[in-house]
Amino acid sequence: MFIAGFPAGAWGTNCYLVAPAAGEECVIVDPGMDATEGVEAMIREHGLKPVAVVLTHGHIDHIASVMPICGAKGVPAWIHPDDRYMLTDPEKALGRSLGQQIMGELTIGEPDDLRELTDGSVLELAGLRLTVDHAPGHTKGSVTFRTPATQEIPPVLFSGDLLFAGSIGRTDLPGGDHGAIMRSLARVCLPLDDATVVLSGHGNQTTIGRERASNPYLKQAGGAADAPAAVRRGM
Repeated sequence: MFIAGFPAGAWGTNCYLVAPAAGEECVIVDPGMDATEGVEAMIREHGLKPVAVVLTHGHIDHIASVMPICGAKGVPAWIHPDDRYMLTDPEKALGRSLGQQIMGELTIGEPDDLRELTDGSVLELAGLRLTVDHAPGHTKGSVTFRTPATQEIPPVLFSGDLLFAGSIGRTDLPGGDHGAIMRSLARVCLPLDDATVVLSGHGNQTTIGRERASNPYLKQAGGAADAPAAVRRGM
C-alpha cells in the first residue's frame, strides 16, 4: 500500500492520499484548508488518480477543500450523517466566535455526489478495503478508517481527531463530549493490534502499542471518566 501525506492550512491538518501503489487509483482522506495545491502536487508526483474523498469528521480544517477537489475530479465524498450539516454550515460546528474568524472566502457546500458512512461498513475503493468505525466524542459524526495488514505492511488506522500521538481530540466545541470520546477510544482503539500504525488528523504518526503504553487517555479509556482535559490540537 502507498500512502502520501502532508499537513495543510493554519492548523496543520494532515491530508492523506492512499493507493495500492504509486501510479494507481487513490482515495483522499481529509482534504482540509489550503489542501488543494498539495493534493494536486502529490497526484502529479506519484501518478495517482483520485476516485473518492473520505472524511473522518466535518470540521472545516478537514473538509474545506472537498468542493474544489470533488468538483475538479468528478469523484464522490463520504461523511457520517451526524456531521453532514457541517459541509453547508461549518460555523455552527465551531461556535460563532471561532467560526467568524476562519470562514473567510471558503467555498462551502455539498459536492454533487455525497454519500453517508455507517458504523462497521467496509468501503471497497481504489482496490483498498477501508473499515469504518463510528467514533463520536470530538464530533458526533467522527469516524476512523482501518486498513488490514498485509505481508508487507502492518494495519493502518486513519484516526482523524480521535487519537493523536500523546493526546486525543478536543471536546470543547459544539457536539464534543469527553465521556463519548473516552468510550470511542475504548471501543475503536484498544482492541487493535499494537503494530497498528496510527495516522492522525494532526501531528506525527504513532502506533497503537506506543499509545497504549504512554498516552494517558488511552491508558484510562478502560473506564476512567476523570481523565485529564485533552491538549488542544486543530479544531
